Amino acid sequence: MAREKKFVKEKMQRVQLKEFLQAQTERAGFGGAEVTRTPMGTRITLYTERPALVIGRKGKRIRELTEDIKRKFDFDNPQVEVQEVSVPELNAQIMAEKLASSLERGWYFRRAGHSTVRNIIDSGAKGCQIILSGKLTGPRHRVEKFQDGHIKYCGEEKKKWIDEGFAQAKLKLGVIGVTVRIMDPEARLPDEIEIIPPEEEAEDAEGEKEEKAEEEAEKEVEEEEEEKEAEEEKASEEKDSLEEDVEEMEIEEEVEEEVEEEVEEEAEEEVEEEVEEEVEEEEEAE
Repeated sequence: MAREKKFVKEKMQRVQLKEFLQAQTERAGFGGAEVTRTPMGTRITLYTERPALVIGRKGKRIRELTEDIKRKFDFDNPQVEVQEVSVPELNAQIMAEKLASSLERGWYFRRAGHSTVRNIIDSGAKGCQIILSGKLTGPRHRVEKFQDGHIKYCGEEKKKWIDEGFAQAKLKLGVIGVTVRIMDPEARLPDEIEIIPPEEEAEDAEGEKEEKAEEEAEKEVEEEEEEKEAEEEKASEEKDSLEEDVEEMEIEEEVEEEVEEEVEEEAEEEVEEEVEEEVEEEEEAE
């Protein structure tokens, strides 16, 4: 019986530690805690939405928290490690605390419940369930449920993929219990079946893939050769056109030179004719 008492005592101690940490880190967004026994002592991993509020300036707050844990719970060399919750909307404890805070601020319970479900599903969760129990609208106790997606209630899938959080909203009519269950986005359920093809089909598929790859490689080589040929043809055409242009320019220059020579000859003939006319006029005048 001593062994059973030891297990019960350790479990009660962990529950009390969780309640203590939840009260101490309420403003930081408490998202759960894990206790691990190591040869060096007891490592406590604390998940919060805002780690800076837990650590404090120059680590003052976390040192005080470590001393309080060592004094109250008699842990051997406790080491507190703070980790930030990357997606708070997928942490059931944080969302339960936020929903309880919304109810305490005066939100209508239906509006608060539907809004929380929508935020959780939009963050990628496969399923979500919220249970509000207490005096919601009148003197009589009742239970309201808000659910979307897929939720497991028992079995190994529930232990592995369902995250559950609980909080309390203290109102004038009484205390309202807030339970939040969230299914992990990466959950793989037994009814999700992936069909794997047989080995022969797989080999055939691999052979087809190899053939396709070879054909694509051949096509790429042919396209490259065609591109090279096209570039060579284009270069030869450009070369021919340049040679033709050069020949045309030479012909034009020759024509221009001939025209200039003819013009000069005509000018010389005109000058000679004018000189002869002047000489004849002088002779006639004498």
